[in-house]
This record gives sequence, C-alpha cells and structure tokens, in this order.
Amino acid sequence: MKCPVCSLEVSRVLESRDVEDSASIRRRRECLDCKHRFTTYERLEVPNLMVIKKNGERELFDRQKLSRGIYRAFEKRPIEAVKIENIISEVERLARGMDQPEIDTNKIGAIVMDELLQTDDVAYVRFASVYRSFTSLSSFEKELTKIKKLHN
Repeated sequence: MKCPVCSLEVSRVLESRDVEDSASIRRRRECLDCKHRFTTYERLEVPNLMVIKKNGERELFDRQKLSRGIYRAFEKRPIEAVKIENIISEVERLARGMDQPEIDTNKIGAIVMDELLQTDDVAYVRFASVYRSFTSLSSFEKELTKIKKLHN
C-alpha cells in the first residue's frame, strides 16, 4: 500500500476493524518513512456471476434486484429487516457457492423459495405467485396444499 504523501510502499497497520457490511475491512496505517497516517479499505473480490434468464438472456447477478423481490414478499409481515437481510445474504452465498460462472434463474428462485418456506408461509406464497406466474386460484390452492402437507 503506497503512502499518499511520500509514495513509500511500506507501512504498518495500526488498527483493523470490520466495516458495517462485514464485507470489507478498514485499516489505519502509518508510513514507515514519513509517519503519515492514512486509512485503507480492503474488500474481498468476488468473481462476476452471470444469471441466465428464462428467455436465454444473460445479465450480471444483481443483489439489489434479488433484494427488491424478497422485500416485496415480506411487505407488511412481522419479520425484522435483519432477518430479511440474512436471507438475502444466504441466497447470494448459496448462488455464488455453486462454483459456476453462470446460474439459471430457476436455481436462484428455488433457493429463495426454500429460504422463504423456512421463514414465513405468506412471504413464500407471495414470492411463489410471481416466480411461478400463478394465473388462477387453483394455482394458489395447489401451493397452499403443498405447504399444509409440509407442516403436518
């Protein structure tokens, strides 16, 4: 890490701590030559993950898009935001953990459905209705029957 004052590439770390998102580390450093103190941030570099959409198009994995869909499913439900963020992080972790450069939207959807089913039945049905494109009342009834069997 180069000192911003004298450009020496040798410094010592005075303090390290996780940043709020726990995905990066903040380090306070001191240049060994000029004694200037400065802050650096380190973030784990993750490879890009491509998502194969239903129509065959490919796009970069977008955590915000995933987040919007999951938050919409939990709208007006008594689930804490921390729990929802944990679900989003777990879905992303599992998707990236498949060690493949591309993942099908069906696989991501299945992961989300598993996580929602373990957390809240109403959020699960809401997400399923959009994800599986329910077009009739019988589609909802089939999904509700499936949930009832799992709980018995």
